[in-house]
Amino acid sequence: MLAGAATAEGTGRYAGRVGKGLPAGHFRALDGHATSSLGLGTYLGREDEATDALYRRAVARALARGFNVVDTAVNYRHQRSERAVGAAIADVVASGTSARDEIVVSTKGGYIPFDGAMPADPGQYVVDTYVEPGIVQPEDVVGGAHCMTPRYLENQIGRSRANLGLDTIDVYYLHNPEAQLEEVERAEFMRRIRAAFGALEGAVAAGHIGCYGTATWNGYREPPGAPGLLSLEEMVTAAKDVGGAGHHFKVIQLPYNLAMPEAVTRANQPVGKDTVSPLEAARRLGVYVMASASVYQGQLTRNLPPLIAEYLPGLTTDAQRALQFVRSTPGIGTALVGMKSLAHVEENAGVAKVAPMEWDQFKRLFAME
Repeated sequence: MLAGAATAEGTGRYAGRVGKGLPAGHFRALDGHATSSLGLGTYLGREDEATDALYRRAVARALARGFNVVDTAVNYRHQRSERAVGAAIADVVASGTSARDEIVVSTKGGYIPFDGAMPADPGQYVVDTYVEPGIVQPEDVVGGAHCMTPRYLENQIGRSRANLGLDTIDVYYLHNPEAQLEEVERAEFMRRIRAAFGALEGAVAAGHIGCYGTATWNGYREPPGAPGLLSLEEMVTAAKDVGGAGHHFKVIQLPYNLAMPEAVTRANQPVGKDTVSPLEAARRLGVYVMASASVYQGQLTRNLPPLIAEYLPGLTTDAQRALQFVRSTPGIGTALVGMKSLAHVEENAGVAKVAPMEWDQFKRLFAME
C-alpha cells in the first residue's frame, strides 16, 4: 500500500505546479490543504473491466488537469470504483507525475457492499461475509443495507484502504446516516452517531484516515421539522463529545446544483439562536462542503435556459455552466462531478480556466436584484 497522505505541503506544491496559469479561486482550503474547486466522482457506470479502465484513465487525466480531489465509496460499483481509483493513483505516483501527498482521496462507508458484482444470493452473501464473522449484528442493520456500528466501520475502513491501496484515506464519510432515522428514534440515532464518530476518531489516531464527516443525500436538505433532517450543529457537537475541541469532523457532502438549490435557499439548520441554510451553518461551524450531483447525473449538461448562458459567461457548454454555478456558490469548497471519459475531463477542465463568479454576478441567478 502507498504510504503517506495528502498534506498541506504536498497539496500546496500541486497547486503551485499544476495550477500555474489558472485563475485565483480554483484552489480552496480544507483543513490547511489546497483542494481543487472541481473534483472527480466515481458513482456511475457498469460493473465491468471496461468501466474500470475508463475511470483509471480519467483519474490520471484529471490529476494532470488540476483536479486533486477524487471521491468514491466502498459500495460504488460493488467496490470496483475504489479499486479503479487506487490503481490510477498507483499509476501516477509510480510514473512521478503526481505524489501521494498531493492528492485528496475521499471515500464512504455505511452501506453494505457486494464484491465486484451482484452475488447470486445477496442475502446469503451478507450473512456469510458480515453476520457469521460477527462484524454485523442483524439488529444494527437498517433497511437491510445500512450499518454504522464501530466494528462495522473499522472493517469497512480496512476494506477501503485495501481497495485503494492507501495506508491513509484523507477524508472518510459516514454515508447517508439519515437512513437510520427510518427505523430508530432520534435519541438512539444520536447514540449511534456518537459511537460511529468515536470509531472514526480512533481511525484518525491510528493513521488510517485523515479526517471524517457525513456524506448525505437528503439529510441536510430536508424541510424544518422533517423526521429525516440532520442538524449540522448536532453532528459537530457529537464530534466534540467524543473527540474534544480537537475533533476531526471537518467536511460534509450534500447534493447541490441548479435544480437542487436547497443548500443555499432553505433555512433549516439551527446554529445557536439562528436558523440558517446548510451552507451558512457549515461556514459558521468551520466545516468544508463538497457538493455532489453538480450536474445532476447528466441532466444539467444540456438544454439549460438561454438566460443561464448570459449570466455564466466565458463558457461554451451547459455542463460547464452547471459546474461554474456550483463552484461559484459561496460556501461550496469542491464541486464533484462524475467523469469516465477523457473528453469529459477536458470539458470540465475548461471550467477551471475561468475564475469563479463574483458575488454581484452570482446572486442574479437567484433573482436577488
